Amino acid sequence: MTNRPERNPVLLEFFQKYLSEENTAAFIHRVASVYTCGTLERLSHHGLPEVRRGAVMALCFVSDYSSNHTVGMALSDSDRGVRLIAENGIRSLWIRAGTPSQRHRLRKVMSQIQGNSLDSALKDADALIVDAPWYSEAYNQRAQVFFKRQNFERSLRDNHQTLEINPYHFPAAISMGQCYLRQGENVMALDSFRRALRLNPNLESIRTQITYLERQLEEM
Repeated sequence: MTNRPERNPVLLEFFQKYLSEENTAAFIHRVASVYTCGTLERLSHHGLPEVRRGAVMALCFVSDYSSNHTVGMALSDSDRGVRLIAENGIRSLWIRAGTPSQRHRLRKVMSQIQGNSLDSALKDADALIVDAPWYSEAYNQRAQVFFKRQNFERSLRDNHQTLEINPYHFPAAISMGQCYLRQGENVMALDSFRRALRLNPNLESIRTQITYLERQLEEM
C-alpha cells in the first residue's frame, strides 16, 4: 500500500488562473460549476494559504450573508493575503443580507449619503429599517447620516445596533471610536478602536490611533 500525496482541490487551479487572467466572471463561473458555498467555507480552513485565498475570494463573489462568519473569521487568518481578501470582500456579503428590493433601497441610501443628500438618506434609511429591522447595513448607513450631522449619540446607537446584528462589522466599531473622540470620551474611544482591531488586525491606522490614545491617557 502506497501513501499517495493528497491532491490539491481544483479551486487552487481556478484561483491561479484568476491571478494570471484577472477575469472575475470566468473565476465565478468555474467556481459555481463545481463548488457549493458550504464546500468553499470548509476550504477556507485548508492548510494551503492559496486555497484559503481562493475560497474566501469565491465566497465574497458568490455567497451571501450566510457566509459572514466564515469570512469574518478570515479577517484574522495567519496569511496576510487571506486577510486582505476578506477585508476587501466582506462588505459585499453585508449588503446581500436583504432581498433584491431591500438591497436596491440600501444602495440608494448609500448613493444619497455620497451625494450629501442627508435628508433623503435619513428618510429612506428609516423606512428600510422599519421594513427590515435585522438588516445591519441599514443601521450602519443611518449611523453615517447621523455622524455627518454631528449627532454622535444617535450615530453611536445605530453603530451599536449594527454590531449587535453583525459582530464582524469593524467599520461600525471604528465609527463608534470616532464618535466618542468627538465627545471627548477618550477611554470609550480606545475601547471601540481596540474592538475594531480585534475584528480586523489589518487596520494599521487604527493601531496607530490606539497607540496615540494610550500614550495620551498615560500622561493624564
